[in-house]
Amino acid sequence: MEIILDEVVAILSRTPRVLDAQLRGLPAAWTSADEGPDTWNAVNVVGHLIDGEDFDWIPRAKIILEHGETRAFEPFDRVAMLEESKGKTIAELLDTFDRLRAGNLRELQALNLTADQLAKRGRHPELGVVTLSQLLSTWIVHDLGHIRQIVRVMSKQYGDAVGPWRAYLSILEE
Repeated sequence: MEIILDEVVAILSRTPRVLDAQLRGLPAAWTSADEGPDTWNAVNVVGHLIDGEDFDWIPRAKIILEHGETRAFEPFDRVAMLEESKGKTIAELLDTFDRLRAGNLRELQALNLTADQLAKRGRHPELGVVTLSQLLSTWIVHDLGHIRQIVRVMSKQYGDAVGPWRAYLSILEE
């Protein structure tokens, strides 16, 4: 599928609203629940998304546009939020994420990217050569994957309570 920038913005602009509707005002037991050691809860996921807004998507797009393959991206610390989000409420994190995402989408739109720019190549420190189009596509899929992760973790809170219906609820087996 060829990337269409209006669709990129349309999808990415919804993530903060989806998470806000899903998480704001829930008891902490729901937003802090995880799947066991070394797994993430909703607070961790939103913190991770915030880090992506600060250090991943737009900064990497700019590196591709300005340097192409000559400069690799800075490595992204996927777990920095474990420390950075400590002591923050889910409401604070949701507000920060919404603000940062809105700013990044304005910045993305202001780039007025052309097909040639979307095809421009950069260098990921682990994956090697990538294109700007791939980066933007990954941003979308990354968001959707983390929405799914939150839904899965929340579903498991009532995993035993559903009784025999568990057989019909594939999300509990993930």
